[in-house]
Amino acid sequence: MPVFTAVMNHINDTIAAISTPPGEGGIGIVRLSGSNAVLIADKVFVSSRNKRLAELKSHSLTHGFVRDNLSNKRIDEALVTVMRAPRTYTREDVVEINCHGGMNAVKAVMLLVLKEGARIAEPGEFTKRAFLNGRIDLSQAEAVIDIIRAKSDRAETLALSQLEGRLSVKISALRERLTELCAHIEAHIDFPEDGPETMDKSGMTATIDSVKGELKILSSSYEQGRLFREGISVAIVGKPNVGKSSLLNALLEKDRAIVTEIPGTTRDIIEDSLNINGLPVRIMDTAGIRDSHDLAEIEGVRRSLKAIDGADIIIAVLDASKPMDGADEELLEKVRQKRAIYLLNKIDNAVADIHASRQLSPLVRVSAKTGEGIERLKEDIYSVCLANSGTEGVASEELLITNLRHKQAIDKAVNALEETKTGLQSDLHLDFVAVSARESLDCLGEIVGAVTSDDILNRIFSDFCIGK
Repeated sequence: MPVFTAVMNHINDTIAAISTPPGEGGIGIVRLSGSNAVLIADKVFVSSRNKRLAELKSHSLTHGFVRDNLSNKRIDEALVTVMRAPRTYTREDVVEINCHGGMNAVKAVMLLVLKEGARIAEPGEFTKRAFLNGRIDLSQAEAVIDIIRAKSDRAETLALSQLEGRLSVKISALRERLTELCAHIEAHIDFPEDGPETMDKSGMTATIDSVKGELKILSSSYEQGRLFREGISVAIVGKPNVGKSSLLNALLEKDRAIVTEIPGTTRDIIEDSLNINGLPVRIMDTAGIRDSHDLAEIEGVRRSLKAIDGADIIIAVLDASKPMDGADEELLEKVRQKRAIYLLNKIDNAVADIHASRQLSPLVRVSAKTGEGIERLKEDIYSVCLANSGTEGVASEELLITNLRHKQAIDKAVNALEETKTGLQSDLHLDFVAVSARESLDCLGEIVGAVTSDDILNRIFSDFCIGK
């Protein structure tokens, strides 16, 4: 059971929520959790076998009908699952009523259980109870929402690794070593008669350096982990008629954007998503950048320039079938300070390679029309992204930090350890050394929820959907 300072309101309430997305579906699930979950469900459900839910074994499924006791009207046919504490998601009694997936039926069942004494669950309250009841720690709870929101297989794999406790095990092992460090320091505070000469300062310093080194590796993995969790934005920019829309269609392998021979066809930003080696990419086709008197095109150019400022990576498209002109030069100047991939399109109709002397890097030659070079472009998007994450070459099996809260806590722990080491080396009074050592321990405790507050918990679980 984790130690925490937060106390959730109404912890003894039985909560209920619709746990399936709104709309039509094969089934709709109303979930209850709490000490009265089985009792409440029994009041609205009639088993086909004439058995009360209270009589069923744990983790059993039974068929029957949901009934409104006041009108004695059947609401829906249903399958009900009974799961008894502590072997449940929340470590409380849990009942799931599986009815037909139309919203009318699901809402009717939900209203019945509320009428019988359940209350509507807050966002993430089922997972919050799982944390408060010690089934999972806080980092595992955060992994639940990451799995739900995963945009790629890689993001889901990272989140699942965290849910399985890989980060928890690592942090717990480091906290054990820091606990021993704190114990040694505080022992010399409690028993000063032993004298400072009995302190193993070199051993303490070695522990600090070792733990600090492992924490720095974890912290440095955040940027790459964040990319797989959140994805990146890529803006395709260039002057009109260089093939930006054709390039978008080639990358997506579908006709997403209108392509014509008329310059300025694209007036607004067209967005879509693709997956490159597990990296979620939001790609944007922008209006051609040029001087214009057309109000719609002027607005499109303004949005294109804004996309250049906001995108993680720029694909600056040049036309290999024509000599470079002033508009191309202006484009290169606009993206000079950005992370950019320079792209020569229309190589199937190229003139002499006038771009070779420009030393643009990385430079990719493609034909959006034939598809030549498109796979190389995808590889460059991936490599440029990871090269700028500061962790290029991190093996896929290594633990990556994906959550900013975790990185901030780790960085605070590293700073506290540096203060601890400085205090030991400068013979600072041990009371002050103990404070910084304890701070490093508490910072890591914030990650797994060993030390936390109402504010942190409310902020984390407010991001969850109701029903999870």
